[in-house]
Amino acid sequence: VNNNRPPARHRPAPTLLSLLKSSNKLNVMSAQETVDPSTIAEMEETIARISSHKGVEGVMIMDRRGAIIQSTLDDDQAKTHAAALSDLTGKASYIVGMLNQDDELTFLRIRSKEREIMISPDKEFLLVVLQNPNLSE
Repeated sequence: VNNNRPPARHRPAPTLLSLLKSSNKLNVMSAQETVDPSTIAEMEETIARISSHKGVEGVMIMDRRGAIIQSTLDDDQAKTHAAALSDLTGKASYIVGMLNQDDELTFLRIRSKEREIMISPDKEFLLVVLQNPNLSE
């Protein structure tokens, strides 16, 4: 494991709120009812913008507990991914904090031969992007 920080010339991974600044057919779950309508509009724009990138297979926004707010995945896929990825993100956040209490998880990337999962945690939300790395730019 490489514990070195990236060189200063690299920008830090964007937070979800910074990404929430571009509409696919979305599966909208009941967790959306607890989110401000202007935030929902920003989420829809973000999902549309990210979904337009080559290789993106799905985008999901959920709360930190895994309740789905917006998703381009079908209901079964969204529920399966949300449960597993919110749990994984929680554990990764805990480990980062345990290793250095002044640090926090800003981005989590998992890559296999056929898929890449990128998670950008925020205080309230998790942005998840699923993509085929063999098709991405």
